Amino acid sequence: MGATGAARKLASAAALGGGGLSVLGAGLYGVLVAEAKFARKVIGNADHTPPDATGWYGRGRPAPAIRIALLGDSSAAGYGVQRVEGTTGAHLATGVAAQADRRVHLRSFAVVGAQSSALAHQVDAALPTHPDLAVVLIGANDVTHSVLPSASVRHLAEGVRRLREAGIAVVVGTCPDLGTIRPIPPPLKQVAREWSRRLAAAQTITVVENGGRSVSLGDILGPEFEAAPAVLFGPDRFHPSADGYKQLASVLVPSCLAALDLLPADEALPEPLRREGILPVAAAAVRAARTPGTEVDGTEVGGNQRGLRGRWVELRHRRRRPSTETESPDEHEDGPADGGPAEDGSAEDTAPGGE
Repeated sequence: MGATGAARKLASAAALGGGGLSVLGAGLYGVLVAEAKFARKVIGNADHTPPDATGWYGRGRPAPAIRIALLGDSSAAGYGVQRVEGTTGAHLATGVAAQADRRVHLRSFAVVGAQSSALAHQVDAALPTHPDLAVVLIGANDVTHSVLPSASVRHLAEGVRRLREAGIAVVVGTCPDLGTIRPIPPPLKQVAREWSRRLAAAQTITVVENGGRSVSLGDILGPEFEAAPAVLFGPDRFHPSADGYKQLASVLVPSCLAALDLLPADEALPEPLRREGILPVAAAAVRAARTPGTEVDGTEVGGNQRGLRGRWVELRHRRRRPSTETESPDEHEDGPADGGPAEDGSAEDTAPGGE
């Protein structure tokens, strides 16, 4: 079975509640289960609580504020860094505020060590805060804990569906390529690469089918990290450093702006010279998993969302924005000069939160 067919079958198995083991093969699954315990021992336990990035960003920028909920695992939480300015959330919120020229309130619900099954609880916590955008980073712990990919995808599908039904835009950073992690030995390295890429492709399919857009994070643990592991990886050689999280956020910011309809008009259509275009979702998902930084979002062709090969999507390679100095979050929104309540804030909105 080709990669496209495997990704489509895996996403279908998840939608139907199947196990999806046959897509990967019992042998592949068995090797991963046997080796994953060793890899986790080498990597070590997540015993550090990262700084909470929840707060207001974009000091002095105009209203209305953009409200972002950050969900997922240690990569979303910023595990391994000591200062809040080094977290994914701070880099992401600063970037969106700078590019949109708007205030941003980010609330982090990410939990170190979270698997896709934890998304239900995080979505429960995020929905009452009424965000404009939810950014989800999940999947790596599912691979290292040998969770069946169909189960991972099913949990993600439910989370995206609930967020979209609430009118929240959704951007999902798919599972990174774990085959580049140095502490993971062969044969797990090869198995982890195959597993994570197939999971990323299946995540893309289910995200788009449920109304969100996906962004491939393969380059976060790919060529850039391989070229400079001491700079872009943290001390455990598994989680990114502050510079690594900055690279991660730089991939996400353009897609966040697109999800919020805040990109310039000249970037509205795919550019063939940038290898962008319209494809069936399964083919786009496999290409995205192999091409870091690729965004996939649903579209229509001739007024139809689907063709003979399934859902139509746009495959994009968004231009990265110039980086700005990362802010530390303010606990409270900038209020009016008389010190009264903020024009669009509330006690719930301005109080620090997160898991």
